[in-house]
Amino acid sequence: MAGTESKFPIDLSKLKKLKLDPSQPKLSNEQKAVLAHNVQLMRDAIVLFTATGAARGVSGHTGGAYDTVPEVNMLLSLFNYSDKYVPILFDEAGHRVATQYLMSAIEGHIPAEHLLHYREANSKLPGHPELGLTPGVKFSSGRLGHVWPWVNGVALANRDKTVFLLGSDGSQQEGNDAEAARLAVAQGLNVKLIIDDNDVTIAGHPSQYLKGYDLTKTLTGHGLKVVTVQGEDLDALWGGLCEIINYDGPAAVVCKRLMAPGIADIEGSTHGHDVIPVKAALKYFEARGYPASLAGDILNNIKPTSVPYLYVGSSKEVGANRVVFGEAVNLVLDTLSKEEAASKVMVIDSDLEGSTGLKVIHQKHPEVFIPSGIMERGNFSAAAGFGFDKNKFGVFSTFSAFLEMVVSEITMARLNFCNVLCHFSHSGVDEMADNTCHFGINSFFADNGLADTQSWLYFPADPAQMIAIIKRVFFDHGLRFVFSTRSKVPWILKEDGSRYFGEDYEFVPGKDEVILEGTAGYVVSYGDMLYRSLDAVLRCRQEGLDVGLINKPTLNLVDEVAIRKVGTSHFVLVVESLNQKTGLGSKFGTWLLERQLTPRYSYMGTNKEGCGGLSEQIPHQGLDPQCKQPAHLVWHYIDADDVSAAIILKIRQLSQ
Repeated sequence: MAGTESKFPIDLSKLKKLKLDPSQPKLSNEQKAVLAHNVQLMRDAIVLFTATGAARGVSGHTGGAYDTVPEVNMLLSLFNYSDKYVPILFDEAGHRVATQYLMSAIEGHIPAEHLLHYREANSKLPGHPELGLTPGVKFSSGRLGHVWPWVNGVALANRDKTVFLLGSDGSQQEGNDAEAARLAVAQGLNVKLIIDDNDVTIAGHPSQYLKGYDLTKTLTGHGLKVVTVQGEDLDALWGGLCEIINYDGPAAVVCKRLMAPGIADIEGSTHGHDVIPVKAALKYFEARGYPASLAGDILNNIKPTSVPYLYVGSSKEVGANRVVFGEAVNLVLDTLSKEEAASKVMVIDSDLEGSTGLKVIHQKHPEVFIPSGIMERGNFSAAAGFGFDKNKFGVFSTFSAFLEMVVSEITMARLNFCNVLCHFSHSGVDEMADNTCHFGINSFFADNGLADTQSWLYFPADPAQMIAIIKRVFFDHGLRFVFSTRSKVPWILKEDGSRYFGEDYEFVPGKDEVILEGTAGYVVSYGDMLYRSLDAVLRCRQEGLDVGLINKPTLNLVDEVAIRKVGTSHFVLVVESLNQKTGLGSKFGTWLLERQLTPRYSYMGTNKEGCGGLSEQIPHQGLDPQCKQPAHLVWHYIDADDVSAAIILKIRQLSQ
């Protein structure tokens, strides 16, 4: 058997049960040998099944889980020894989700073979652990920096037990952890942190971009007892763990190590943060003395999934709007001298420059660029403070899901009339392998000003419109929010095949755009759902249903001309990938009624937790929870996908 049909080739039954007594800080030779055996076996398993994520193109986060196997084994040995501990491997980072899935297999909640479906759509093994989704998973990690404050609550509910938390130098950069440290110390909580300090985050090495950041000094300053050890030294690690366990109160072991120790191709590098490439995994197993077929028969027979469906009305070619954002900013900066750019513009990163488009700015215009850590609140406020001067402009970018973390800072910036251009990438749910906790679906939270303030939310439909928007709004005053998806999107085409947002296109803030006129009713959409809506509308028109399509690139402002056009038609359908409860659709109907416009009305948006995978996330939503029948059963085009089918079904219902 090959690929995911294979038997899991690493025998997890060979793990040896061990009990460790923390009153004995020295390991015997036998204990050390058992630990070393278990550590290597578990590390081999993690490399193998996370590499299947690389093979299927869904990423996978190998390094963090691989790193922390020694401390995980010691915690398991403590749980075997005594019931004085909460027996859960709480972890500050979903990036070490592989640990949780491996433990599910070891404990018998899932068969080991199921690990070979890591991050595959509908496998219930998404990119971050989710309680209630995966058998055996005991908590949801959420996003970085969210778990320690929550674990403090677990400790308050279990004052007679010790609670352990696996952490990292990345997650410890979040301000939440400073607050958690203060509460833990003030309340004398028996929370014990084991921190993987590997000096690697997504964008680089904290020792280089965040000088002065020292975990031992920081946690000691908060009042914790802190022991610093070499994480790959089992004797030192166990000794440090015993020391903090026997201390009454919050304490931490800081484990210094290279990222992914022993994996030749990614050791110590930023590549270790993400998934190990297939070639590197095969090389690893060869060096470990395994037969080539052990991993090769599996990894070489897993291929990325593809979406064969061809959307009508848009190009076959696709582009990454999240990258184009940075390229568009460069086009603006290119018009300035280096000195003027450095004086007027400041671009600050939150360790995601490669994912949110800022990397190209860093490379071409380093004079405006500030590399920074995983500190969204502080970095947004720094951008706002720079833009406090009416002639200066801050630029900030992070994932759209993290917008919810900076809402208070957005209010502060608005009260101070600051100039900030915010780019929130990974908006919606398309290709969101990290799953529910990384869904950027509440983007309207950015528009938290009152009626007498201006707030601008822009969601370009394709790369050409992204460039047009950035060029137009870059030097506007106030707060401007631009959204993009993780997924690539095609270019929107006119009926003659030319690009809709071509060289003759001029973006006008607040103006809705008529993509197609219609007499039967209108679909209103934007961003990553515009090309899908265009496909559905064109197919309806082929059937003789004259549906129109409106693009609404400015999400939160009413275009009075456009709303009267659609509002006097037979029906209006809003289609989006934002939260159905908080998105455009939840507001557009109110806008219609306020103007005494009463077409038949419905809206479709994200309404379910995720299914993993990549392109599968949008069809998984169905985009209409009221559809009683699977969309593909009522759509007669053989090559249609569930998204277009769901939109078409709703159009048909509204047009009756």
